[in-house]
Amino acid sequence: MQKVYVRKGKAATCDLKKDIEIMHFSLQDALPPGHILALNTKFGTLSYLSYEGDRLQMMVQEQFTSTELSVLLPLLEMFPYYCPYEVLYASFYNGRTSDDVVELSRKKLDKAIADGSWDQEMRAVRDALSRTRIKLRHFGIDISSILSTGYILMLASTPMPIVRV
Repeated sequence: MQKVYVRKGKAATCDLKKDIEIMHFSLQDALPPGHILALNTKFGTLSYLSYEGDRLQMMVQEQFTSTELSVLLPLLEMFPYYCPYEVLYASFYNGRTSDDVVELSRKKLDKAIADGSWDQEMRAVRDALSRTRIKLRHFGIDISSILSTGYILMLASTPMPIVRV
């Protein structure tokens, strides 16, 4: 699982994570040394930060809606592993991913497969993933589908272009 570094501040009003306003992701050291992603759950901003010595520099920043955050957060937390459909579904519809909620989501999705309503059940989640994917491209990150399993974050093999904000 992803190591998450948390800077505590005022209690976040966001349902994604209680009392966490800014979460830091190193992406299991997949980013170059001195680089980190900072997700502000209160304002929905993801920032790509680089620090050299005593100088912190924002390389890229995008703002995500609460719907987009509901699918982005589990993907970031699960990196470098895939995020199962039921976890994304639970986060999208419930704003949290406790074991009980994930289990209920798994049962609902299994029923949707049996009923033939899988595409309809997952449509809103796929739409949110599509919008999130477009915004993540600025960070050199893509969301890839794993057939019959879930989704995974993939880092671009070429270095991320430096864009001044």
